[in-house]
Amino acid sequence: MNIRIRQDAIIRSLRRNGTSTIAVIAQDVGASRRTILRDIAVLRDEGFVIHSEPGRGGGLYLDPQSVQTTARLSVAEVFALLISVASMRAAGILPFSGLADAGLAKIEKALPSDKVRDLRRFLDSLYVGALAPQVDLSDMGRMDPALLPAFETAFLKRHCLQFHYRDAKGAETTRLVEPQAMLILPPLWYLVAWDPMRQEFRHFRMDRISKPEYVEGSKFRRRHVPFEDNVRPIRQAFP
Repeated sequence: MNIRIRQDAIIRSLRRNGTSTIAVIAQDVGASRRTILRDIAVLRDEGFVIHSEPGRGGGLYLDPQSVQTTARLSVAEVFALLISVASMRAAGILPFSGLADAGLAKIEKALPSDKVRDLRRFLDSLYVGALAPQVDLSDMGRMDPALLPAFETAFLKRHCLQFHYRDAKGAETTRLVEPQAMLILPPLWYLVAWDPMRQEFRHFRMDRISKPEYVEGSKFRRRHVPFEDNVRPIRQAFP
């Protein structure tokens, strides 16, 4: 369990159980007493009010009004929220768009400046549009959860991406490409990349991509992607 997941689990445990002890929390999250004490110190620094009462019947408890004062969301997590809202809006199924936009604005406002910078750079790679009615959706699958974290590093650091790809006929190949954009045509999502071997842009359906990895040490330049007229940057999809 990584540090952030473990600390989130500690907060959930305190909210759920009320008063708890270091020993119980350590058992719940599978960590040592020393690690839990260190995590609690970090959580207090982040704004969580965690009280401790010594003696029999005592323990730790979280102030019910306590909230963290610093954002713990990664760029990929915020980006996942944004693209979910954007794809729903593009499909015309976002009934509470005003509340969604307000919530996302608050999240962005709470992010540290370096994460905001990365988020904006990441957003510059995202486009939305409408899917052509003749596209076959009968074989649409689920997307690999590893895609977005790999894409984040690849797009922000300009690293090439390597992945396994299954085409429409089921044939599987290994691809090495320069990621240039992500395109949402609800309900399909595409990676738009420059293929150095073919010397052309290629569109890869993201539900057909598996085992994505960015290639350390590889660098490429940003290219202008020629999109159709009905495709627009995600920034135009938000007020």
